[in-house]
This record gives sequence, C-alpha cells and structure tokens, in this order.
Amino acid sequence: MYSFYRLILLIFMLGVSSLTFAQSFYKERISRDNILTVGLGPSFAYLDNGGQYRSFNFAIKPAISVALTKKMAQNIELRTTAGVQWISSGGNPSTAVTDAWFFSNSSYTAKGPAYFFDIMPSFYLIPFTNHMHRTQFNLYGGVGLGIMQVNTKQTKSFSPEETPISSNITTGYVPVRAGLSYRIGPYSDIAGEGTMLWTFSDNLDGNVGFNRFGDHLFQAQIVFRRYFVPRSQD
Repeated sequence: MYSFYRLILLIFMLGVSSLTFAQSFYKERISRDNILTVGLGPSFAYLDNGGQYRSFNFAIKPAISVALTKKMAQNIELRTTAGVQWISSGGNPSTAVTDAWFFSNSSYTAKGPAYFFDIMPSFYLIPFTNHMHRTQFNLYGGVGLGIMQVNTKQTKSFSPEETPISSNITTGYVPVRAGLSYRIGPYSDIAGEGTMLWTFSDNLDGNVGFNRFGDHLFQAQIVFRRYFVPRSQD
C-alpha cells in the first residue's frame, strides 16, 4: 500500500512538472518586444569655447539616458530616448583667442545641463524573431530626430568675481547611435553604446562662429537592456 501511494505521488509530481514546463514553454513563445534601456557614461560637448580638441584638452562630463523601445520586425525597432548631459567649456585658450571673444562679446565659459528627447528607428545586424532566439552578440544602430533644452551659466571673462548669466536655448538635433550588445540572460543584455547629438545650433555656449562647426554633443555609455511584456499581457 505504501508503494502504491508513492507511485500516485510520483505521477502527480510529474504531471505538475509537465504542466509547469508546458506553461513556461508557451509563455516564452510570446516574444518580449518591449525593451527598457538605462545608460550611463562619459560625454563631452563640441563648443566654440569647449577647449583644444586636437590635443584632447576639454572637459569630460557625465551623461544619463533612459529609453523605451518597441521591436517592430526581425531587425527593426522604434526607440524613444530621454536623458541629460552636462556640458562645460574647457581648455586653456590663448590671449589672442580671448581677445577675439572679448571684441565679439562672446562667452568665455558656459556650464550646465542639456536635456534631450528623441525618436529613432534602430536596425539590428543579426535579425531575430523572438527574444529567446537572439544571438550572444549583436550590432545595432540608427538615426532619428530630437529636441534639446540647454540651460547654462555663462561668463564674459575668467574673473572669479563675475556673476554668471543664465542662458536657456531650445534646439532640434539629429541623434546618431550605434552599439554592441551582449546577452547576459534570457531577458537582459548589456551593451557599449556611442551617441552623437548633431544639433541645429551654434549658440549653446554663448559663443558663435569661432569653431568651424556648430555645437554638438557626444556620449559613450554602458547600457543595460531589459526585455519585458506590458503588465496587461502578463
């Protein structure tokens, strides 16, 4: 009789295990096409008073970003990104340079946050139909369109006694992003990501026309990517 009960218990446990496995298998067949991304890393701004870029004499500041992504096809996703990058003037400009800034009434220094928001399509090098079928490594990248709000404190000299003037400017920009992702679990990736925010303005720093190009932002981030399904579909 004891052996009979053990047999019944074993059959019951096998049934429960099979049911659980079947439910898990079915659940994973539903592709997780939504991705939450959080990124952090160093950045710099290409400004007219930003420093001497050829000699790498410029300020490095942090940048933070958060993104929501919707996978649209095997190798296409639509990504919305919001974040902040701190920008700062830097370097050691010569007397001739500061004299030119003085006569043009340009800012010597500019520091503050640049808030950005953009939407962009992104493309995978290696397509996949289901989050469980993605490769260990994958390359992705894209180009989009965004809007930026830059709030800085600016001075017209290097005098520590000068009171900085607040400046606020809103501009559009073209984000260009590319990354290499590494799968660390069934639902998670970690990636190295580079971003250029090509703005439509040359006046983020209160100094116009000194450099050849306008004012642009650059970022290098380590990002964590998490695949999820909306709560209504759990």
